[in-house]
Amino acid sequence: MENEILIFGHKNPDTDTICSALVKQILSEKDGKNNTKAVRLGNVNKETQYVLNYLGIEAPELIERVEEGQEVILVDHNEFGQSAEGIENAKILGVIDHHRISNFETKEPLYYTARPYGCTSTILYKDFVQKGIQIERKEAVLMLSAIVSDTLLFKSPTCTEHDVKAANELAKIANINLEEYGLEMLKAGTDLDDFSEEELVNLDAKNLDSKGVKYVIAQVNTVSIEDVLKRQEKLEEAIKNEITKKGLDLFVLAITDILNSNSEIIALGNRIDIIEKSCKLENNTAFLEGVVSRKKQLIPLVEKYL
Repeated sequence: MENEILIFGHKNPDTDTICSALVKQILSEKDGKNNTKAVRLGNVNKETQYVLNYLGIEAPELIERVEEGQEVILVDHNEFGQSAEGIENAKILGVIDHHRISNFETKEPLYYTARPYGCTSTILYKDFVQKGIQIERKEAVLMLSAIVSDTLLFKSPTCTEHDVKAANELAKIANINLEEYGLEMLKAGTDLDDFSEEELVNLDAKNLDSKGVKYVIAQVNTVSIEDVLKRQEKLEEAIKNEITKKGLDLFVLAITDILNSNSEIIALGNRIDIIEKSCKLENNTAFLEGVVSRKKQLIPLVEKYL
């Protein structure tokens, strides 16, 4: 039997990461490769669980590290700091991603697909179409859900015409009312009451390292920024613990209002001067009107002044 190839996205997985791993496995199997397995590098959030429950399927198996020589395919990320423990010694066969390429190096050639779309699943949708492989309802729902999540139902500046077109075609295949399903799915991800402050700051956190500055940009979606800020004191304690534990220079938590497309950030660390060059912090917070995207808006806000 052929060696098993693991497919996974980044740590602290979001809906695109989980759905794209599952879809890539389906696509590989339909393309005649039966030795792939979707896995995950963290807990499933409530938004993603809504999708899995809708389809009646289980989440991929949880892993923490990969062994030396393990064959893998990365989706929705490429930076080693966001990947599985041991990734430096794995055999990376391919990458499907829509982020910048950073801190990435392989020992052998590989298949690398990177497109500046709003979602990894949009790239996978194009792969189905280009290969002439039929898209069935299961994978249509998975890809549609990922696109809705990453583009905030097309409100994010990361959204492209490719994402909109793919989502509408997938909605037809899945026989889903795109607006109704999308809003319900996004709302499911805004129920934060069951999470501790430590869980909240790690729910969707990206570890980044640029020009000698180690920082994290974390994001939570809500329909009420004010409700989340009621927990500011304890959130700051959790953030400070992460800064100490990971040796960070900066930690930014973005609390994003999915209905009004704004964010409030909490910023802590010895390099908050980077943030203050873009916006004025009061009580460690700043309101960022029209800011919803980590990739297009929050990361550039930091990178500009490094």
